[in-house]
Amino acid sequence: MRALAVEGVWKFYGDYPALRDIRFDVEPGECVALLGRNGAGKTTLLRILAGLSRASKGQVKVFEKDTLDRAARGAMGMIGHGIGIYDELSALENLRLFAGLYGLEHADRAAMEWLERTGLDRVKDGLVREFSRGMRQRLAVARAFLHRPKLMLLDEPFTALDDRAITLLQGLLKESLSEGSTVVMSTHQLREALELATNVVLINRGKLAHTGERTQEMLNDPTYLYRTYGES
Repeated sequence: MRALAVEGVWKFYGDYPALRDIRFDVEPGECVALLGRNGAGKTTLLRILAGLSRASKGQVKVFEKDTLDRAARGAMGMIGHGIGIYDELSALENLRLFAGLYGLEHADRAAMEWLERTGLDRVKDGLVREFSRGMRQRLAVARAFLHRPKLMLLDEPFTALDDRAITLLQGLLKESLSEGSTVVMSTHQLREALELATNVVLINRGKLAHTGERTQEMLNDPTYLYRTYGES
């Protein structure tokens, strides 16, 4: 069973095709570096993969189900440009809320586990609006991993994170991959992404420029991909 199947996806904004016939598969346990220059269409594609936007043509399957299927949505976690937590709730209330949305049986236990893992257990009752940016970032990471998703989607996850949150997220991604989860990660930090990646998808001006296994040549020279496939 494929973790992710992207089948002929197009996305139009008016007459402008932001994505053009994107096709690739992701097998369970793979880590895909989704690469491309600014404006290539990476965020548009990730939003479609996450079920936050619909393709104009084509379809996406998550574990062979539509992205709007309840089981598919429950299998996914996402870290995007927004923090994705509620300022007027406490850290514990935030995670309890999301645990309930994901249908976790032991919401309190799961919430406390992830507060401890992210170093926020001592401020569990503090309102998020009073948190520092770094604390908010770590809570967002806890929210994304709370239900132990089988498919993690990340849109420039390291860009706004402080050093502690980056170390935390890198460790959690490695742990998830070791347990058989699947990761699709869009980032401009090529070297870090390629070190973690098993596969690469490169988008250029809305079109698929390259898809395949991450090679040692790419790891040795991260600019190789753009030089070889990046211009149409």
